[in-house]
Amino acid sequence: REDMFSSTPTRPSKSREIRIFMDGAFDVMHYGHMNAFRLGRSLGTYLIVGVNSDESITQCKGPPLMNDKERMTMVEGCKFVDEVVPNCPYIMTSEYLEFIFEKYGVDYVVHGDDPCVVDGKDVYESAKRRGRYRSIPRTEGVSTTDIVGRMLLMTKDHHLKGRIRANSAGSVSVSGMGNSSSSIQVDGNLDDDSDNEIHNENADDDAVSSAGEIGVLGRQSKFLTTSMMLRLFSAGVKPPKDGMKVIYVDGAWDMFHCGHVEFLKEALKRGDYLIVGIHGDSVVNKRRGGNLPLMNLHERVLSVLGCKYINDVLIDAPLEISPDMIASLKITEVVHGTESDDISGETSLGYRYRYPKEMGILASIKSPSTFTLGNIVSRIQNKQTELQAKIERKKKAEREWFDNKYSTSISNGGDNSNGNSKP
Repeated sequence: REDMFSSTPTRPSKSREIRIFMDGAFDVMHYGHMNAFRLGRSLGTYLIVGVNSDESITQCKGPPLMNDKERMTMVEGCKFVDEVVPNCPYIMTSEYLEFIFEKYGVDYVVHGDDPCVVDGKDVYESAKRRGRYRSIPRTEGVSTTDIVGRMLLMTKDHHLKGRIRANSAGSVSVSGMGNSSSSIQVDGNLDDDSDNEIHNENADDDAVSSAGEIGVLGRQSKFLTTSMMLRLFSAGVKPPKDGMKVIYVDGAWDMFHCGHVEFLKEALKRGDYLIVGIHGDSVVNKRRGGNLPLMNLHERVLSVLGCKYINDVLIDAPLEISPDMIASLKITEVVHGTESDDISGETSLGYRYRYPKEMGILASIKSPSTFTLGNIVSRIQNKQTELQAKIERKKKAEREWFDNKYSTSISNGGDNSNGNSKP
């Protein structure tokens, strides 16, 4: 079996351009979406991605968390995407698909191998009839449902350096410094779902203690990061050439979002080669407290590697940028922005950047976007009840799909394959 984590679908002959089209909402976009783009593009030579409009998403499933501009920024910033089509309808009609084929010269429409049925009809039926449809496997272990679920376990006091406790009634409370605490209600069945083990007896002791305390949420990830997956996401990474101006920027890059993308795009303009340092889970948790980061180091590395504005990443980057590190990586300039995801504020700038400052290579650049992790979390918390019901419906559908897929695979004597659902 060719596993998704160790292979890429067979690429067509390069004798001519093969244009691929994918579409989706890409709300709260993550590395699973990026992997879908990678797989889709591997079926051709040029990937066009249609982003559903706010209006069409709202009509079909309610308003998205991210608006058109925010979702477009994320898709445009992915290195596997060649062109983006805005304002696509959420439901692909035969007429719109014909428009896509003609205007953009599309050869194949690509979607995940799970069914996409609306009102009892296959959305891509017309493309399939014409022999111009291809499917890719789902990316198992990550989904928007899972990630939103992690954020629902946070409260507006999540930055306090306290512990998070889940009780039998399904209420999760966060205790911070002093006597302050608050709670957020989560469905009592969440602990029965493989994607959100709150107090599962078999869970990692570091993530969930026997007392029912929730640790770093990123440790709940079920995504299996292999060296092959890292290599596939590292496609195109090359060392800097002599004489290049090497820019270095570091951070947590948790829940990689449009604010990050816009800042990295700006940082790259300052030089020829951009290295992004990604802090380890313990460093992030020590600085931000609570149950952060939401995504573990491997997830955050893949997210940054998928961005077209970076040239390389430093995995588990040290918080302090030393002279030896500057010399080893041939860093010309170290930059930081004016916006931060740190809710408590940047209190360690002096320690982190003292050597670059002494060497005269430290620069502060104005962040082009004020969007932060806090924006995502607050939007999710404001729609808690609605999202929780939607998550439960989605998880039920996902479980049924996986059960059916694997039971069919086993009955046919085959092996399990991996893939990505419609975003």
